[in-house]
Amino acid sequence: MESRPNFSPMNICSSNSRTGSSVAYSPEPGKRAVFDTTWLYKVARGYGLAWKPLSNKQQAVVRRESIAIKRAEIEDNILGALIEQGTSPEMSVELSNRMLQIHVPSDTEATIAVEDLLVDQRTSRFTAWLTAPANGPVSSRTRVTGQIVKMVDVPVLNNRIARDQIIRAEDLKWIKIRSKRIQDDVVTNANGLIGMTPKRVLRSGKPVSNSDISRPLLIKKGGLVTMVLKSPFMTLTSQGRALDNGSDGDVVRITNTQSNKTVQAVVTNTGQVRVTSASSLAMN
Repeated sequence: MESRPNFSPMNICSSNSRTGSSVAYSPEPGKRAVFDTTWLYKVARGYGLAWKPLSNKQQAVVRRESIAIKRAEIEDNILGALIEQGTSPEMSVELSNRMLQIHVPSDTEATIAVEDLLVDQRTSRFTAWLTAPANGPVSSRTRVTGQIVKMVDVPVLNNRIARDQIIRAEDLKWIKIRSKRIQDDVVTNANGLIGMTPKRVLRSGKPVSNSDISRPLLIKKGGLVTMVLKSPFMTLTSQGRALDNGSDGDVVRITNTQSNKTVQAVVTNTGQVRVTSASSLAMN
């Protein structure tokens, strides 16, 4: 990043003069300048001021007030200029200098003009000159570089979720991620997370993979379940013991605790399965 500074005179007023005299350039907006004892004493003598430093360590620090234009606003301005050149509005801009801020004098408007914008179509990288303030009588120019990237909205957890907890809609938030950084098994749809349960503790703010989650278990191997057989004319129930873990819709093996017969059944609810009529012979 290169910049062309915007200096203005720094004035000093002598005791025998009502008007100030320029003695140095003020620092750039948002920056400071330090003047040591030797420089201060020479200036005082040159302007007839009866001043002497109290020690060799005495110094003057001049800070110039400013308005900071932050990175997000800079990127928005560059994206606007790119869209005018034909770039899709769905793209985003990432500056090479992630800490970039542009300071303008506090008595001016915090505006930016994007000039000399060049894009390498092969690499999607760009260079540009930023003039700030955009229409000020005295402006600074800053050279910036960056890249045009495609971003994708991805649902992530907004809090830590423990194993076997059910993920709810209120547990999710959305973040933007570069499309090229999204792995094939990352969940990009909120419906793919809601109602699921982590296989291990999941941290907040991180993309979730399909391999990290599973459907919640409604019955557990070795647990007691209610076996239900329904027909147009009757409903029969019996108690069984699960031989497999099962989630909603899974086909599992169930042993009838009274007849000791094993049947296959479909998991329908917590601790409940549905058996077919062919399996009813195994029910008591």
